[in-house]
Amino acid sequence: MSKARHSGEHVIRKAFVRSLLVIVVIAVTAVLVYLFMREGPEMPPVIEADIQAPIIQQEAADGPPVIRFTDITRQSGIDFKHVNGAYGDKLLPETMGGGVAFIDYDNDGDQDLILVNSRNWSMHTYAKTEEQAATTHLYQNDGTGQFTNVSAQSGLALSSYGMGIATGDIDNDGWTDVYITTLGKNHLFRNEQGRFVDITADAGVAGTEHDWSTAALFFDYDNDGDLDLFAANYVEWSPAINREMEFKVTGLGRSYSAPLYYAGAYSRLYRNEGNNRFTDVSESAGITEKGKTLGVTAVDYDLDGRLDLFVANDTTQNFLYRNTGDGKFEESGMIEGIAFDRHGKATGAMGIDAAWYRNDVELGVAIGNFANEMSSLFVTIDGKPPFADEALLQGLGASTRLALTFGVFYFDADLDGRVDLLQANGHLEQDINNIQPSQQYEQPAQLFWNCGEDCVNRFQLADDVGDLDVPMVARGSAYADIDNDGDLDVIITQPGRSPKLFRNDQDLGHHWLRVLLEGSASNRSAIGATVVLTAAGVTQRKQVMPGRSYLSQVEMPLVFGLGNSDRVDDLTVTWPGGTQQKITIDQVDTVVHIKE
Repeated sequence: MSKARHSGEHVIRKAFVRSLLVIVVIAVTAVLVYLFMREGPEMPPVIEADIQAPIIQQEAADGPPVIRFTDITRQSGIDFKHVNGAYGDKLLPETMGGGVAFIDYDNDGDQDLILVNSRNWSMHTYAKTEEQAATTHLYQNDGTGQFTNVSAQSGLALSSYGMGIATGDIDNDGWTDVYITTLGKNHLFRNEQGRFVDITADAGVAGTEHDWSTAALFFDYDNDGDLDLFAANYVEWSPAINREMEFKVTGLGRSYSAPLYYAGAYSRLYRNEGNNRFTDVSESAGITEKGKTLGVTAVDYDLDGRLDLFVANDTTQNFLYRNTGDGKFEESGMIEGIAFDRHGKATGAMGIDAAWYRNDVELGVAIGNFANEMSSLFVTIDGKPPFADEALLQGLGASTRLALTFGVFYFDADLDGRVDLLQANGHLEQDINNIQPSQQYEQPAQLFWNCGEDCVNRFQLADDVGDLDVPMVARGSAYADIDNDGDLDVIITQPGRSPKLFRNDQDLGHHWLRVLLEGSASNRSAIGATVVLTAAGVTQRKQVMPGRSYLSQVEMPLVFGLGNSDRVDDLTVTWPGGTQQKITIDQVDTVVHIKE
């Protein structure tokens, strides 16, 4: 069993066995003493077994470090406000948006920002004071974290009931393209050197006007060098179906209906045929299960060189689509241990992310769940499935049970070389506290610091995080280095409200390396490529996969925290398809651009 296992069930098991041995020895000794006292004959001396006391691992002596985040939304130029059209009829989509993505759309090396918007309902007449023209916004970054709204001139001012977003270079021309999911038909925008053109009709990726699409991601599932597209759908929904339910909660009156009462929907897989055209291959590829999907990410969990899909479903079992390598997927979530929680139940799963968070062979898949359901942390065993839910053993139990978690992602917040975990939380019902005193509509985000293998709880809730601790109604979340200082900044969206942009102000003096990959035989975005970096005896593994969290996309470059190490001993890139490339790193605290 790997060394990192000492922080989990292995430690508990060893302590239990040792304690049991101590009890047995004491019992035997007591019996012998009793016999000696009763019988009286001379007995040989009792030799006590020299049994080592259980080794109890300790928390970090000083606990999590200070990792403060500062709300810079207004001063950075972000004036976006999400519009969900809520007018009192309690229509479920009002609670779900919206997505966010960091993207270098103009190829200047800085991370720009896209915020997906919804809009007012066409079937309702709004008061003049409530009328709002809502569009998706693109903000251009000047490199210091100052943003300018360029939505109109960029062609990305889409008016729709938007939900999520995916980014990737679909035609390998060096410019990152954008896909926006909606309640209705989706939109694909081709990036023509900084200006976006809607090519949805020709591309064939709109879906239908009856779809409610949520999460999406670009990935090369057939390793042919271009990016394919997975577009998730949530439930079969319409205003009429919603109203027929007349969903009411005692103490609240009419409330937002739960997804349990809606039929699930089929998600779609589109194969890239080249020339900006896609084919819906869902059925032939085996994407044939109805789910209620809100989160998706892709990772090669079985290390066979092919990307697999992890799908988080709300109130139904999660899916794991194993890539069989012949253009098909096999749904194996139940067999591989990721379909249900540790009690064998489906959860209200929202956001999702995956990482080798122990800096060893173990992959951990984190899923944010509904209120009164702790977050899930599915972990491999010796690098292989089936997965086991280790949320309790790793410190994500009691601290996450009350929160209603949407966005969730791994990132190295303090650049110490271990990825931490951030959860973005917020409830659906504004007056939930009236009937559930333990619940709040606005909830603080949670940053779980990765303590490492020498702690009982690997993930410890950080309590000195600055403005990140201010309660929000959080939904989408993403990270990027917006000001080019090496550490990762965070944005969190809110339905019907403004987002919050948080600058990472940690000041621990740790070194870092930023790695930007560019594919050649592989897809230009290098999505699916893996980088393994070793420094000071610690090996980290990261994968280029912007599609993660909830309805959102993180930046493409990979950031490796190096802690106190000022050198990199080894860096190896494994490109999609399996080609490996070793790179010599001569300097840290910088950006390395690696071409295939």
